[in-house]
Amino acid sequence: MSDLEPVLRPLDGGHSGRTFVGEVGGERAVVRLYPPDDPRGATAPEVDQAVLRLVRGLLPVPDVLEVRRSDAATGRPGLLVTSWLPGERGDLVVARLSATGDTDGLIRLGASTGAVAAALAGMPMLRPGPFVDAELTVGDFPDGGLDVWVASRLARWPEPELTALGEVARRAQDLLDTERRTCLVHSDLNPKNLLVDPITLEVTGVLDWEFAHAGHPWTDLGNLLRFEREPAYVAGVLGAWTTRHGGALDTLLDGARAADLWALVDLAARAGDNPVADRAAGLLRSVARTGELHAGPPAS
Repeated sequence: MSDLEPVLRPLDGGHSGRTFVGEVGGERAVVRLYPPDDPRGATAPEVDQAVLRLVRGLLPVPDVLEVRRSDAATGRPGLLVTSWLPGERGDLVVARLSATGDTDGLIRLGASTGAVAAALAGMPMLRPGPFVDAELTVGDFPDGGLDVWVASRLARWPEPELTALGEVARRAQDLLDTERRTCLVHSDLNPKNLLVDPITLEVTGVLDWEFAHAGHPWTDLGNLLRFEREPAYVAGVLGAWTTRHGGALDTLLDGARAADLWALVDLAARAGDNPVADRAAGLLRSVARTGELHAGPPAS
């Protein structure tokens, strides 16, 4: 990394503190660091590189410029250096269009982001599980459904909330079990991790693949619609999906909310770590309180 600028600037919008903007060969680049204690192990940067190679040509992703494993013996972090992509963060575009009441823009943006989720759902995998190496070998998820996940991750929640959420989780798992197909899942496909052309509203970059795995086709859809719930945007997202895969809109939205419970529970278990986890916990408590998958975030 001798030609990388010695000063790296944290990338706006992230909460991990591990992604930076630097310069390689006179060009801007994005540098992601992987600590030696990364739960995915020393090969985590190589797994992310392999996923980027897998989707290249199908989705707009950056080029990989350099990859290096972490070294626990020396404490040296792993890293993945990728090219810089143009565009504005999708969450900022959604906020701007919502603030100006641009219904047409929200529909077009939803169609662009929904097309990304639909493309991922069309990339088949043989079975669900995490990627465990640079060959994208699929490992095993822990046994149990959503209700088991709720009980294990939110054991400190008050018993009434935990019981109510467990019932929602059981119904959600029944719905998820009606779709048995497995596909490539980005697993963090919220607008913050998408770059968008502010004029055309087309997606110019899909970023942050470290949670990618083989999983449920509705997972990324649920992530896209977790907090961004403007009706025009939701209509655009669902419309893009059904154009490619078919299905009833109401069932699809139910499925997206059900699939997103896995991530919401994981985030809520880390409430206090960052604003996204706090927001997820508030949303999940609304779901528990109302017993409804579609419950919105609590009023601020």
